[in-house]
Amino acid sequence: MSAVSVIVPARNEERNLEPVVRSLSGQESVCEIIVVDDQSEDGTPRILEQLGREIPALRPVRIEFLPPGWIGKNYALHVGAEQATGEWLLFTDADTRHQPGSLAAMIERAKEENADLLSLSPGQEARTWWEKSVIPLVYVEAAKLYPYEEVSRPDSPEAAANGQYILIRREVYERVGGHEALRNEVLEDVALARRVKASGGRLAFLLGRPWVRTRMYENFRDMWEGWSKNLYLLYKKRLGLLLAALALLWLLDLGPFFGLLVSFHLRRGPAQVGWAAACVAILAWRHVTYAQTLARAQFTRRMAIYRLPGVAIYSCLLLNSARRYLWTEQIQWKGRSYGVR
Repeated sequence: MSAVSVIVPARNEERNLEPVVRSLSGQESVCEIIVVDDQSEDGTPRILEQLGREIPALRPVRIEFLPPGWIGKNYALHVGAEQATGEWLLFTDADTRHQPGSLAAMIERAKEENADLLSLSPGQEARTWWEKSVIPLVYVEAAKLYPYEEVSRPDSPEAAANGQYILIRREVYERVGGHEALRNEVLEDVALARRVKASGGRLAFLLGRPWVRTRMYENFRDMWEGWSKNLYLLYKKRLGLLLAALALLWLLDLGPFFGLLVSFHLRRGPAQVGWAAACVAILAWRHVTYAQTLARAQFTRRMAIYRLPGVAIYSCLLLNSARRYLWTEQIQWKGRSYGVR
């Protein structure tokens, strides 16, 4: 069985640390769990100390400062990788929960497909109305930009990964320069996948609900900051591509909804009835097709009822993300501010 070093960046993760470490410690292929405490100001160090007495594989590492030019998470992953000894490296987030046997299954899958980097898009847990509105929609739209099948095809130039779960051969990671080569990349997961594929490595990008799950954001503010940080980059820094996606959502979702509202104020007659019927038909079509897409993306179909508020919030997120990168040239995440150009 291949030895795997698991690397978990942790900045103020006292609520997540124990569940993720326990879910990882039960994986048979793990030789060490390196949790990199990135200047946490909460109970993270205390929890790591407590878990360390119980879980021999746990290796806490503390970062005392962030060097200039680095994104915080990238530096934490870099420090963790330097400490690692395994043949494979698993980079995973503190808010993930790993199902029993998942790591062994993913190593076997990577070997079967001769993949140098295997990434999962974890099953997303959404509990509040705003999570159910936004999270599924983001992943559905992202899958259009980075189709799983295209990313996994060796003859396709498309490359992507989800930083919540990246399993990579150590020799390949070192060959492409590791996170040191990505020190200022905000979307470091996609950047790493691109470097691996450009070097001739093979990718496997999979839907991962059966193996790993996560709840990304527990409050609206964190979700707003997180997707504002990522969306413009997910659209490959192409404003035209972002605006085209925005226009399509407005045309096919918000347009018919507001058109239906307007129809109620029109003079009653065949034109008003026809207009209202057309709007209802478009909305019904969008609902049904979205529900089908959600099922394929391993979300529940009933989340389709949140599509309209999701489109409204997602539209605002797209515009805010573009504004952050193109006008303010600043992003905020985990209590830090980064300049982007």
